[in-house]
Amino acid sequence: MTTRVSPSELILRTPAIGPAIALVVAVAVFGLTTDTFLDVDNLSLVVQQSLVIGTLALGQTLVILTAGIDLANAAIAVLSTLLIAKMTINGTDAPVALVIGILAAAAIGAVTGGLVTGLRLPPFIVTLGLLTIVTAASRLYAQGQSFPVTDSTLGWLGTTQYLFGQIEVTYGMAVMLAMFVGLWYALTKTAWGKHVYAVGNDPEAARLSGIHVRRTVLSVYLVAGLCYGLAAWQALGRVPNADPNAFQLGNLDSITAVVIGGTSLFGGRGSVIGTLIGALIVAVLRSGLTQAGIDNLYQDVATGALVIVAVAVDRFSRGRQR
Repeated sequence: MTTRVSPSELILRTPAIGPAIALVVAVAVFGLTTDTFLDVDNLSLVVQQSLVIGTLALGQTLVILTAGIDLANAAIAVLSTLLIAKMTINGTDAPVALVIGILAAAAIGAVTGGLVTGLRLPPFIVTLGLLTIVTAASRLYAQGQSFPVTDSTLGWLGTTQYLFGQIEVTYGMAVMLAMFVGLWYALTKTAWGKHVYAVGNDPEAARLSGIHVRRTVLSVYLVAGLCYGLAAWQALGRVPNADPNAFQLGNLDSITAVVIGGTSLFGGRGSVIGTLIGALIVAVLRSGLTQAGIDNLYQDVATGALVIVAVAVDRFSRGRQR
């Protein structure tokens, strides 16, 4: 005998459904209230604007699924852009500089995971400290300068093509989509993904069931670091300039995308599909409100209110599931 599931219960059990509905509603509202929001060029621009934050949010999702948080992710990406750009200017081959910059971000992620697992320090404290350290290191390395990027390899992700002769897409869109699909598969179809969710739900129960909790958490921070390095490449494709003052609120924007996308801050619940939708919601909200003539400060208020609502819904759904 099959049990019928009500629409409200389905939404509670599938975190990405709620954000998907919210995205459709937001697009419809801005499409009706503004003249140009639904233009093909504007919709393409909205997706392009979500690339860097979406890629940062992808790594952030992995960390939050283990009930952690990463406040240093945007700072790591900025340092990576500076390493790549300055090394290229100083004569290093662009592909080599790119690989070094991405690996540097992964190394910082591994250090973060090592501190969290080895010393059993709270992720909030570790990443808060690393945020300060990495930000200072970026400014010391840059010496108050920004570095223009002219090499085609570094700007490759910003290369545009046209689908059906009119829809502008970039290689960066394809790379981000491939990353989301790859990590979706890893989280839902592999033992590693099951371990990530288990550790986020209850690390002690995961340990008793034979899961190597520390190794799993360390691998999460390492993969997240790789995502931040790729976000740096996305940033160089979007704006061909490495600036030590870029993405100062990128960490908060990535957390916003993850939370709005239905991933629980308490760990063990969520998906990268929801994060992709969450990143698009943030981009749609900012684009639509800008076209409606709403001041940036009020946009921040609306985004912050949306985060609070998302966390409240998560809290409510967890209470219903107990």
